[in-house]
Amino acid sequence: MNCFRELRPFAVVAALLTAWLPAEASRAETVRVGIVGASSDAPFFIADAKGYLSEEGLALELMSFDTGAKMVAPLGTGELDAGGGAVSVGLYNAVKRGVGLKVVADKVHYGPGYGFASLLVRKDLVESGKFRGYGDLKGLRVAISGIGIGDESVLNEALKRGGLKWGDATPVHMGFAQHPPAFANGAIDASITNEPTSTFIQRQGSALRFAGNDEFYPNQQTAVLLYGEPFIKNRRPAALKFMRAYIRAVRFYNDALAGGRLAGPNGPEVISILTKYSSLKDAAVYRAITPPAIDPDGVINVESLTKDWQFFRDTGQLDGKVAPTDIVDRSFMAEIVAALGPYVARR
Repeated sequence: MNCFRELRPFAVVAALLTAWLPAEASRAETVRVGIVGASSDAPFFIADAKGYLSEEGLALELMSFDTGAKMVAPLGTGELDAGGGAVSVGLYNAVKRGVGLKVVADKVHYGPGYGFASLLVRKDLVESGKFRGYGDLKGLRVAISGIGIGDESVLNEALKRGGLKWGDATPVHMGFAQHPPAFANGAIDASITNEPTSTFIQRQGSALRFAGNDEFYPNQQTAVLLYGEPFIKNRRPAALKFMRAYIRAVRFYNDALAGGRLAGPNGPEVISILTKYSSLKDAAVYRAITPPAIDPDGVINVESLTKDWQFFRDTGQLDGKVAPTDIVDRSFMAEIVAALGPYVARR
């Protein structure tokens, strides 16, 4: 699985400096975490940058994936300990085959005013009047980031708003990085695109934001924190330590939010961390994007997972033998939140 590995510069530097660190620090336990390269990876970056992980005796190793679905196999084998991505058909089918993994905390949901992903429509279609509302999605080519993922259910909700049904628009499956050129060359008519790619496309001038996902599918549990079974069973103390660092980071992140932007008290520091750890280095983009909502206690919206699961069943992608309740484990989150106490927003 090494083809998926992409160590960030900070991780490489950390490895090179290990010989110069005190013996106790050099014994930090490594936690390998899968990311998809979105701004919703912020809690992992914050946990490292603020020292929350090092305080737990943990060291972070990041591994990049095109989609969360590709994390399933390495999570099951133990090559990956944790990951942040969408709940997919592949995840349910993997659990059905005996691959052990669990959804343990929120990573992204579409909270009010925080439509981290948006329905974008080609600019010429809007300006010509060919697209005025959800009903005009009929017959359009709509890019979504993968097959059998929650964004299919998101598109279905948009279609329903226009009195349409699944199949009335044509899904075009491509990674978010492909959305900008696809809009530019006319290969797609619309898309469900997350940040910061959504803002990049709008600045490119090839598409306009019609609606945030929070407007037509409010509070969808779009991405989650996943733990692999080897991490849960063989390294539970480390899994709890990682959860503590994660929840602390999520709470720090929540104090960066205000008015649908990274404009809260911790906003400047979170933007600085994002520019340091992610491939996008333009702080102005992070100030402009609609950031994701992440519950400060990591609470998982099982009702939303169930709605998407039912969509997968209705479209013949799942047989329903593994349900959302079979893949959710709240024990790590509950233990850490009880120890940390209630979240108090910074003013």
